[in-house]
Amino acid sequence: MKQTRLLMGMPITVEVVDAVAVDTDIDEVFAYFAYVDEKFSTYKDTSEISLINQRRLALEQASPDMQLIFALAEQTRQETDGYFDIAYDGKYDPSGIVKGWAIHNAAALLRDKGFRNFYVEAGGDIQADGHNAHGQPWRIGIRNPFVFEQIVKVLSISDLGVATSGTYIRGQHIYDPRRRAQLVTDVVSLTVIGPNIYEADRFATAAFAMGRTGIHFIEQLDGFEGYLIDNTGEATLTSGFERFTTLCFG
Repeated sequence: MKQTRLLMGMPITVEVVDAVAVDTDIDEVFAYFAYVDEKFSTYKDTSEISLINQRRLALEQASPDMQLIFALAEQTRQETDGYFDIAYDGKYDPSGIVKGWAIHNAAALLRDKGFRNFYVEAGGDIQADGHNAHGQPWRIGIRNPFVFEQIVKVLSISDLGVATSGTYIRGQHIYDPRRRAQLVTDVVSLTVIGPNIYEADRFATAAFAMGRTGIHFIEQLDGFEGYLIDNTGEATLTSGFERFTTLCFG
């Protein structure tokens, strides 16, 4: 069973290959993403994060989920030496941590229902559990940021998360938080494989902000691998990345 819906400003796909899955199981996952969007969207004036940015709601009075996201963001800021920061010009944008967190929680909903073979993907970030319909690990393509229709690497993963930070979909939008006026221009794509999508997503965002040195940051993290493409088209990968690749298209 597979469905794709537009939520959180992006296509979200859920596929469950366990035979006992029914429509209501998928509906609950999408309902959760709709809840996350209503709470954390910076594009909706009535969202909880917008109320905080409008100074109409104090963080101390915010929901438990909002306070948790702020705590996780602060933890990530400290773990990345300030390269991850949701604060900018007196406002907050937690999208760099919310998407991976939401996918992670959506996958947990499926596990709680007893499903073991599925994936949840939002905007290119994926949590893949178990195996696909052919009984094999899930196959995930990494796009060429210069030729969007081309796949440069194919990953074979199970019970892992894969997140990509890049400029080829939304354009140049990622800043170095430690030098607020400076866009990151020397990197165009950074893919991170991690133990789950929450961890992969938050560290992919921070590592991208580090520029070319971000791949060295990923190399030093236990349980993570990365694949960076810079603005000249040169790729740099961590020492264990290739063990997850199956096919490579030139």
